[in-house]
Amino acid sequence: MFEIEVTDHFSSAHRLRDQGGKCENLHGHNWFVTVKARGEKLDSVGLLVDFKVLKTHLSELCDGLDHLEINTLPPFDTINPSTEHLARYIFGKMQERLAGTPARVDSVRVSEGPNTAATYFEE
Repeated sequence: MFEIEVTDHFSSAHRLRDQGGKCENLHGHNWFVTVKARGEKLDSVGLLVDFKVLKTHLSELCDGLDHLEINTLPPFDTINPSTEHLARYIFGKMQERLAGTPARVDSVRVSEGPNTAATYFEE
């Protein structure tokens, strides 16, 4: 089994509906996102997925969230833009982008600061 990972970041604002604390107010984070991909089979060059390809996909997703209020973007206009939901959202989008490659997304870790993070993975 092979595993590779890339990390990127974005800055954005959000508010957590019905959270019952300060996070109900609009506030921002510098989010860091790490995507891990796994697979058993390498391509003809000896790569699971080229780092550049994985990084490009993640960068495009992060760019789509950068300097925006996440609550205004689907699906976060109806579900809370929690770190956990962001991790699951990015996982799904990355999985779609890796279709047709020998890799699958293993996990997505989203950190909203140096001391907090959420990871989404499927068993």
